[in-house]
Amino acid sequence: MATNLRFRIIAAAIAAATLAAAFLILNHPESGAPEQSTDDAYVQADFTVIVPQVAGVITDVAVSDHQEVRAGDPLVGIDERDFRIAADSAAARVAGARAAIESLRAQLARQQSAIEQASAAVAAARANLELAEANKNRFANLARDGSGTVLAQQQAEAQWDVQRAAHERDQAGLQSARQQVAILQADLEKAQAALLAARAEKAAADLNLSRASVTAPVSGVVAQRRARVGGYARVGEPLLTLVPLDAVYVEANFRETQLSRVRAGQPVEMTVDALPGVRLKGRVESLGPASGVSFSPVPPHNATGNFTKIVQRLPVRIRLEPGQENARRLRVGMSVRPSIDVGEPPPAAPKPGHGAAA
Repeated sequence: MATNLRFRIIAAAIAAATLAAAFLILNHPESGAPEQSTDDAYVQADFTVIVPQVAGVITDVAVSDHQEVRAGDPLVGIDERDFRIAADSAAARVAGARAAIESLRAQLARQQSAIEQASAAVAAARANLELAEANKNRFANLARDGSGTVLAQQQAEAQWDVQRAAHERDQAGLQSARQQVAILQADLEKAQAALLAARAEKAAADLNLSRASVTAPVSGVVAQRRARVGGYARVGEPLLTLVPLDAVYVEANFRETQLSRVRAGQPVEMTVDALPGVRLKGRVESLGPASGVSFSPVPPHNATGNFTKIVQRLPVRIRLEPGQENARRLRVGMSVRPSIDVGEPPPAAPKPGHGAAA
């Protein structure tokens, strides 16, 4: 009897301890754990989609699927004959504009000589007019005194009229020569503007010609290659994709209840489903500004009717530590299980004027 009572007491104590432990565990905040991990994590990379900026027939494809290329390597060649013709035509317009400028500059130089010639003619006409005026006055006095004839007076007055008209003509010629300089100067400015426009057209034509040869803007591995010799490249239509495997990172979607102690810079240890037995190291690079569902076209945030609370997930970007040979085996899309050591404080940011930059 005593044995049964003791057994019941022990069983009751064990049940009470179990219930108490379960209560403490269930009510313990998830963020209080020293490590935070998730299965919702994948290897990512910032893809570079290669699209042509000019349209034309594809004449050459210099890469194959899954080939590794370096920045600056040729990828695709587009028929450049039309672009070369346009570039040559633009170069001819530039040459024509330069020739027009040189011609106008020569005309301006010649116009200076014409102005000097007109000025000399005005000076000669002024001297002749002064002489004619003196003769007119002299013969007028002689005719008034009876010493000269009226005919001589009339001839002198007629000669003065002729010289005055010649002087006015030469003055008008000088004014016209000077105005011609302004006209030529305006034509020169117009020709210089035409030269700038021709140079801009040539630059655009040369740019289109250079775009006929598509090169790799970054290093990476070729994927989704759609370019084929003989196909037609359209502006904005993808030809292939470059995946920078040397710059992959991990994007992990943690529950919001796990993130209260997660900070940028904390160490992370990761396992990869495709690489059993391999453990990689990294650090938290940044925390996403919003949950994934926040960017949905129709966010499921109900304001009416029944409501069921769903724990949200926020993206955490994890960068891999350099110098890990197994990191080269990662491929985009691989499943990863990261574990963040939230018990270790992140490294302090260097003070201004100190650190590596100092």
